[in-house]
Amino acid sequence: MTERGGYGQFCPVAMASEVLCSRWTTLIVREMLCGTRHFNDLRRGVPRMSPALLSKRLKELERMGIVVAIPNKRGVTEYHLSPAGEDLRPVIMGLGFWGQKWVESQLSLRNLDPSLLMWDMRRHLKPEPLPPRRCTIQFLYPELPASQQAWWLVIENGTVDLCGFDPGYEVDLLVTTSLKSMTSIWMGLSTVRQEMAAGVLTLDGDRAIATSMQAWLGLSPFAGGTRSAA
Repeated sequence: MTERGGYGQFCPVAMASEVLCSRWTTLIVREMLCGTRHFNDLRRGVPRMSPALLSKRLKELERMGIVVAIPNKRGVTEYHLSPAGEDLRPVIMGLGFWGQKWVESQLSLRNLDPSLLMWDMRRHLKPEPLPPRRCTIQFLYPELPASQQAWWLVIENGTVDLCGFDPGYEVDLLVTTSLKSMTSIWMGLSTVRQEMAAGVLTLDGDRAIATSMQAWLGLSPFAGGTRSAA
């Protein structure tokens, strides 16, 4: 810690801040609390973080006893939270709910990232309201560059896969909207019905899947947080 310039205070807040307040660290812990275990999956959760910096932060978290690196049977390293890391769950969730309550919504909606949004949607999607067969749902964001416009969620046998390229399956539902609109729904700032009524979201395809979208979408774990009137 000293090489990063510690606060030099015995206060537990200062000491915890020395561990957690370096750039990206809390987001890495957030990803691991969501169940992410592999390096490439961690990269998808923090897409703007360089691989070199991610590797450095993971090593730092290992040294601090927050993360444990374990090779699996295939020799691939998996990253797991130690008991100290798991104890950060209420801290990280508390930060998220504080941000949901107090950070002005239009400010948060300036920080749009299609890869992070779709990755978050993949891991929180609820397959139960969908038909008991393979379902392919395409999301189209027409205002984005061509390489970021189209995304596919493929749901089969309770597993959800995210594709940034056409998986070759027949699309059951096409969701066309803006990234801001979809992020607003995901964060609980709006609803599917409200965005459709405003004419900024259209659904084409299987009527049952379209009708149940608000249910299977799942939403951000922070979407239920109340917002301050301020």
